[in-house]
Amino acid sequence: MTGNPYETDLDRNPANYVPLSPLSFLPRSAAVFPEHPAVIHGSVRRTWAETYRRCKRLASALAARGIGIGDAVAVLAPNIPAAFEATYGVPATGGVLNALNIRLDASAVAFMLGHGGAKVFLVDAEFAAVAKAALDQMDEKPLVVDIDDPEGPRDVRVGAMTYEELLAEGNEDFAWTLPDDEWQSLALNYTSGTTGDPKGVVYSHRGAWMNAVGNVLTWSLPHHPVYLWTLPMFHCNGWCFPWTITAMAGTHVCLRQVAAKPIFDAIADHRVTHLCGAPIVMNMLLNAPDGDRRDFSQKVEMMTAASAPPAAVLEGMARLGFRITHTYGLTEVYGPATVCAWHSAWDDLPLEEQARLKSRQGVPYVVQEGLMVADTDTLEPVPHDGETIGEVMMRGNITMKGYLKNPASTEKAFAGGWFHTGDLGVTHPDGYIELKDRSKDIIISGGENISTIEVESVLYGHPSVLEAAVVARPDDKWGETPCAFVVLKPGAEATEEEMIAFCRENLARFKCPRTVVFRDLPKTSTGKVQKHVLRDWVRALD
Repeated sequence: MTGNPYETDLDRNPANYVPLSPLSFLPRSAAVFPEHPAVIHGSVRRTWAETYRRCKRLASALAARGIGIGDAVAVLAPNIPAAFEATYGVPATGGVLNALNIRLDASAVAFMLGHGGAKVFLVDAEFAAVAKAALDQMDEKPLVVDIDDPEGPRDVRVGAMTYEELLAEGNEDFAWTLPDDEWQSLALNYTSGTTGDPKGVVYSHRGAWMNAVGNVLTWSLPHHPVYLWTLPMFHCNGWCFPWTITAMAGTHVCLRQVAAKPIFDAIADHRVTHLCGAPIVMNMLLNAPDGDRRDFSQKVEMMTAASAPPAAVLEGMARLGFRITHTYGLTEVYGPATVCAWHSAWDDLPLEEQARLKSRQGVPYVVQEGLMVADTDTLEPVPHDGETIGEVMMRGNITMKGYLKNPASTEKAFAGGWFHTGDLGVTHPDGYIELKDRSKDIIISGGENISTIEVESVLYGHPSVLEAAVVARPDDKWGETPCAFVVLKPGAEATEEEMIAFCRENLARFKCPRTVVFRDLPKTSTGKVQKHVLRDWVRALD
């Protein structure tokens, strides 16, 4: 007898196999917890049953207008219910959701609409002018639908109908079906495109399901979390949290404006339990004036990514009632894909040591198969010594399908069977990785590598510093030296000499900035510092 006897006549069939898709989370929550609050937005309150009906009406209306497999629907909107409903209603047709960065200029929006082939374009009234300017640059225009958000500007028209009029065309008895193939494309997200045109990152239903569940496992999410939308839904589809929170029948608290007062108000009024955001959100909360703050009794879990907050920030957030989980990822891996998994034995360590441990990007998500720091060309892993720098690479189920219409970039990104992040890091003896820089941001001074992240971390330790970013400045003698851009806390004062002296007390001398510039930092809509702009500013100094 040949072959595997355990595979004989044991084929997949509808009884034992269903393609993975986050679309399955919504009907379950609506059936099991129909009256539980699903969405809160200003005066709007909707249950899971109501939300499911609205998503089915959206899917039905889009399908009736020809949206199906391979058709893109673009959305330009802040964190409002319509943007959330689109994360279900669009892929339920077989279509692909393309959530656009709300801070893009018209040219970028026009490029993405054209490159992604959007057939329908949902536009919040606040961004009508940008949308119109983008559409004016296009020969083939999508159907434009205006979103009138009750918490935003009203009655600004760009399109042929309003969002509610579109929903009125739909049928809430629409057949909610999962894709036949879990590898089917679900979403299209564009990278920042700081050097040339942005790349379109394609997600699958399988990958989105995996990372949505990975968020539950990583964060130990309970049933019915109350999640505040401080992280943009357009950023990696909100790190897959539109699907994660729905899976746990939680409550989505929408937030049109990310500012300290509405965040504190939402936490206090709705007893928010979870939120995500960049370190800039922590700074915003820690430095909020007394009039913007509210007391709350519950512990709030906050997930942050990439650069870890310094010890002073962690201590301050703990005093406010927040517990921080540090993750790391990229658009190409559905948002967070590693976590600094915490050990209870670390709880008793001094705060500075806890901060040092938490600054590491850590270990893979349970749903991501591979993570290593290795030589870019040979793929040989670096020693686990916490010092040898290599490129961070990943592989597994929460890695993108590839770049849309860009096979060359896809092939380069997946060279050797690993996704090459372009980030540089080290591996510690316990297997935890730690980022040291982007490959393009590392400073080479007199032959020595300087991590800008390390220098920035020291600057954040100065009591007057609100924000800091470091880039290379050309130097005739050393080749490059660190140049620091610093934002001081309100009312604080400091000099360039004081900043440099502080760094010399906490860093090797060759790593210390030779130049300090005091000015606001340019950022993306997700709070990331635009270092390419800083490099332009450096050139203007010479």
